[in-house]
Amino acid sequence: MTRTKPLVIVTRRLPEPVETRMRELFQTRLNIDDHPLSQAELVEAMRTADVLVPTVTDRIDAAMIAQAGERLKLIAQFGTGVDNIDVNAAAARGIIVTNTPRVLTEDTADMTMALILAVPRRLVEGARILVEGQEWRGWSPTWMLGRRIWGKRLGIVGMGRIGTAVARRARAFGLSIHYHNRRPVDAATEDELEATYWDSLDQMLVRMDFVSVNCPHTPATFHLLSRRRLKLLRPEAVLVNTARGEVIDEAALIEVLEENGIAGAGLDVFEHEPAVNPRLLKLARQGKVILLPHMGSATIDGRVEMGEKVIINIRTVMDGHKAPDRVLPGGP
Repeated sequence: MTRTKPLVIVTRRLPEPVETRMRELFQTRLNIDDHPLSQAELVEAMRTADVLVPTVTDRIDAAMIAQAGERLKLIAQFGTGVDNIDVNAAAARGIIVTNTPRVLTEDTADMTMALILAVPRRLVEGARILVEGQEWRGWSPTWMLGRRIWGKRLGIVGMGRIGTAVARRARAFGLSIHYHNRRPVDAATEDELEATYWDSLDQMLVRMDFVSVNCPHTPATFHLLSRRRLKLLRPEAVLVNTARGEVIDEAALIEVLEENGIAGAGLDVFEHEPAVNPRLLKLARQGKVILLPHMGSATIDGRVEMGEKVIINIRTVMDGHKAPDRVLPGGP
């Protein structure tokens, strides 16, 4: 007797190798034109699917989960963060939620380090002069001066896997490592990185040359870098965020940048994605901030590995076993 394949509905286009493997293993409904599903389309998918494969841009709240069909057994998130899913509501309905951790650490850390380098050295400004055909009269002792990176202090907000990977890269560029976390990292890691732990975020921020945001978005970290805390940063400081836009009070950050309260910022994420505040765009044109369209994890290698994790989670759950990447209520 042939077992019926589970119906898996995927909300966005995934890398071709991932979609092909899904079609081989499951009854798979793909999003061929890659349009973001509306709330009504998401609800309809949840009413009919055995497995929903959403991404971090799909908001799945308690009201939507309440409308899920009896067939829905698994929400297999294509992404590490699950702040877009009401995990508690899913658990109450007996729906398992999984994610794809430990895949994008190195890619995101690479992008974080790229922004740490690019902002103080004015890389985007310099490239724009040549590409846009602005006049360049050659090398000059006083033209396009940036700031040295070597020997400065980097404060990492959130010393998890990505924060630790950023610290290792930063050490190679001569930065001294400081960090704020819920608790200190293990002694071996702290010794390896010669890292200084700050239990007070306020006290760390006021002393740093660079600040990198690498913590997840949770209710506890919403606007963690508030207006008050942004005002603590030194005028020479550079702020980089490759985590989640909601961790920073974006309106307050814009004001600080407009007032030259800090030297600059590098942002790969925004509080109201995909919308980008026009004032941020103006600041980017003025060279005060570098803006990227959420590219931190955008490597084909990383995205294929994410897809492989999704497939493993689906197959494990459908075979009646414990999902390796299950997200528990109240967990990360």
